[in-house]
Amino acid sequence: MADSTLPPFIQALLKPEAYPHPASEITLVQTHISYVLLAGPFVYKIKKPVDFGFLNFTTLEKRKYFCEQELLLNRRLCPSLYLGLVTITEQNGAFFVDTPGTPVEYAVKMARMPEERMMAKVIAQGGLTREILDRIITILVPFYAKAETGSAIEQFGTAQAVSVNVLENFAQTQGFIGCPALSLAQFEAISTYARAFLAKEELFAERLKEGKVRDCHGDLYSANICLAEEIYIYDCIEFNQRFRYCDVASDVAFLAMDLDFHGLPELANYFIEQFCQAAGDTTLLPMLNFYKCYRAYVRGKIGLFTAHAPEVDPATAENSLALAKKYFALAQSYAAV
Repeated sequence: MADSTLPPFIQALLKPEAYPHPASEITLVQTHISYVLLAGPFVYKIKKPVDFGFLNFTTLEKRKYFCEQELLLNRRLCPSLYLGLVTITEQNGAFFVDTPGTPVEYAVKMARMPEERMMAKVIAQGGLTREILDRIITILVPFYAKAETGSAIEQFGTAQAVSVNVLENFAQTQGFIGCPALSLAQFEAISTYARAFLAKEELFAERLKEGKVRDCHGDLYSANICLAEEIYIYDCIEFNQRFRYCDVASDVAFLAMDLDFHGLPELANYFIEQFCQAAGDTTLLPMLNFYKCYRAYVRGKIGLFTAHAPEVDPATAENSLALAKKYFALAQSYAAV
């Protein structure tokens, strides 16, 4: 039975006849900004008409533009995965993928990845190795070396620009202080540490001088990596440049923090050491804890937001709150170093 809360075109795309290829089993996955349809050998990612301030998908024109940006930016790291832009069309009240008719929506079409090789699953099964991290490093080092830079991008790497993102997180979580996931003592310890580090403008200036502020990935952690025969590093941030234009240290710190979060600090340290060596990056280490702290706090914030969203079921809310608590504790541990 179709979910009546879903838009009619999504309800239609849950049926095999909507597709120009065999799709015997169709699964819908929702995030706060996307509908993701797993249909046979392909994935279709459709943007929701939402406006969160930091992203705005409210018009069809904008959703098409950001689909195009998603393809363009993600093909930097995995061109074989991102297949193209497709149109959802309407014919006499019925909806189809890439057939003649009136365009009602756009989607990014992707090749489907093996779910058992998603990095989070590999980590959960104890299968992550130094060799895998070496393979990830051989992808990342040339990616950052070729990534776009210049004055328009570099301005996002100054201490002042970075502080906009960092202090925004504190402002957005202030109302949650005292909830089970975030104590006043934690909030004060983390925010005091971050503000003190942001005052070290010379460290940020040195990174700028060395050309380390680039058009990065922006969301580099295990949820966006697939360890198949070919390693896919996908789903970079396309919707807001200030989350993607950053110090390379901020990007790799996210993955290192994620490894710490999953109880793999030795592999996190190995990843950073080998990355710095391969990239010839001699000034990343002084930035590492600061950016790890920032990334952990962002994940904690997302957990809080999810836990308190009215549409979320109690089990999801409880799990999100538990994850948020763990992330804030991790952020506090970085602040104490």
